[in-house]
Amino acid sequence: MKYLVGVDEAGRGPLAGPVVAAAVSVPFGSDGELWELGFRDSKALSPKERERLFCSFCANGFICWKAQAASPRVIDRMNILRASLWAMRKAVLALPFEPDLVIVDGTNTIPDLPYRQKAVAKADASFPVVAAASVVAKVLRDRVMVALDNLYPQYGFARHKGYPTAAHVKALGEFGPSPLHRKSFTWRRP
Repeated sequence: MKYLVGVDEAGRGPLAGPVVAAAVSVPFGSDGELWELGFRDSKALSPKERERLFCSFCANGFICWKAQAASPRVIDRMNILRASLWAMRKAVLALPFEPDLVIVDGTNTIPDLPYRQKAVAKADASFPVVAAASVVAKVLRDRVMVALDNLYPQYGFARHKGYPTAAHVKALGEFGPSPLHRKSFTWRRP
């Protein structure tokens, strides 16, 4: 059987938390079923819709997925692009079989990936398997940020997921950065 893999990430823009990459694999020819299930680019779906799709996705037997996070420390050491590509590579290599084609959302292919791949800008709007990877990455990252809010409630991670909202920047000005913040990212005090 031949497999098509879609890869996407969530969390490149936030000031805090990991970047999460997901690789989703389906047999060639069956990815259209993902459109029927309602998969779209995660940014076009509400959090409730993403959670519903993720749960239906996990219950569906023809789909396989893996994910990898890059911590804020890894992001600071590598830079956000290289950390995202590193996490994507790890996610693809964790799949239990070799893909015949990997479609990467964005303009960069994954370095040192031993499989045929194609980088496509806005692939999550054109390829259902990439849209599914977008949803998986976003749901997993959001869940992490909600959990981390329990450790550092003063920042409001459950609300803004680490993105540079006015409330988040204000909290950074008041409390300084936490261990979850990316030291290589800049922010301005309000």
